[in-house]
This record gives sequence, structure tokens and C-alpha cells, in this order.
Amino acid sequence: MKLTSKGRYAVMALVDLARFNNINPVSLRDISLRQGISLDYLEQIFSKLRKKEIVQSVRGNQGGYVLNKKAKEIKLTNIFDAVDEKVKTVQCKKESKKGCNGKSTKCLTHNLWDELENHINDFFEKKSLEDLIQDNTERRI
Repeated sequence: MKLTSKGRYAVMALVDLARFNNINPVSLRDISLRQGISLDYLEQIFSKLRKKEIVQSVRGNQGGYVLNKKAKEIKLTNIFDAVDEKVKTVQCKKESKKGCNGKSTKCLTHNLWDELENHINDFFEKKSLEDLIQDNTERRI
């Protein structure tokens, strides 16, 4: 199991955006420079985030992006869902009658990985952008 760069970068960019969100709209160029993420890649990510109404774009000279909700209302699961990131620890589908390895039974460790997936998804459901901003602020002090 691993998160792709798309999921990690989406979270990084949104934490950056949330830190400056109450001042002015934030340009992707600024996020790109601060976080070391390709501008083209950010444009792809923010297109998906905009479609899922996590962010909105503001046009004009002082344009950029703003959060569509408060940082505490945006959970990491919302972000991963918006960029089509799935946290899966097993290859089979839970509702499938077939097992993990294409046989008629589940693999011997299926329940372990399934339980881990549930814990990970619960963790991401509880964590918000605001939590990440506070964690980052506390570590700097």
C-alpha cells in the first residue's frame, strides 16, 4: 500500500493554501515555489479539487485559489477522494466472492490487511487541514 505523489501533493498544496487562505487568493505559482511541486502537476490536481468543490478559483490580477470550506471541515479523505486516490491494502474487492489471489477463498492474511485499511481510512477521516496546520505551527515553536 502506498499513496501516490498526487495524493501527497494535494494535501501539501491544500495545507499551504489554508495557511494563507484568509489573506488573499493564493496562486498556484506561489504554492509551487514554496512546496517544490511542478506547476503543471498542481494545475491538474487543482482542477480535480475544484470539480469536487474543495477549492474555488478567483480570477483577476490578485487571483488564485481559496478554500471552499473552513479548513476544519475538509478531511483528508475528502482530498484523496477528489484526486481519485484510494487507500487499499488488499487487491480484491470487499464485496467480491473471489479471493485476493483469484481463488475461491480469501488469502490467509486478508483480515489483517482489511483491518489495517479500516484503521488508515478512519485516521484520514478524523484528520482535517486545520489539524495539519496546527501540527506544523506547534513544531516550529
